[in-house]
Amino acid sequence: MNNTIMRTVTVTADYAALASEKTVVSVTISCPPANAGNVIFRGDTGDEVPWVPGEWHTLYRVDLSEIEMKGTVGDTVTVVGGTW
Repeated sequence: MNNTIMRTVTVTADYAALASEKTVVSVTISCPPANAGNVIFRGDTGDEVPWVPGEWHTLYRVDLSEIEMKGTVGDTVTVVGGTW
């Protein structure tokens, strides 16, 4: 069964996952242009990967619970896609 995912996730000062439980989806993750600062994602090797306001990427068949981010408290990240 296909499910649509549309979420706004609030950024915190400490790393937090985009989902609290395993959620495998194909999505576009974006940092809205109105964000005050960069959103820092934890890369697959543990490096910090900054995304600037307005940056977005489409990812296929990823587990949102394994994608962690932090940044300016109150900024947001949008997640739009689904399980197809």
